[in-house]
Amino acid sequence: MTTYQPLNCDLHDFLEIACMHGYCLQVELIEGQRFIARALDTRTAPSKEEFLVLQGDAGKQEVRLDCLLAITPVDADASFGRVELAGNYCVI
Repeated sequence: MTTYQPLNCDLHDFLEIACMHGYCLQVELIEGQRFIARALDTRTAPSKEEFLVLQGDAGKQEVRLDCLLAITPVDADASFGRVELAGNYCVI
């Protein structure tokens, strides 16, 4: 896997909102995969890599934030629409 690129802090807020409300998301990965899963939490590893924790049909999984292309809530009452995440990194 490549060197972790932290997500832009403003975009990180959308992930926190999705987790706080337990939104069901259409998740699009940079490599082209798409799936539907419920946002549970975010997690930071000791290496400082950040992950989105999701619950889907295949069980609980974690996706490294810099592998996300976009998220789209499928809940009708969601407070935001599709958010593109790829290429939007913090400069450290």
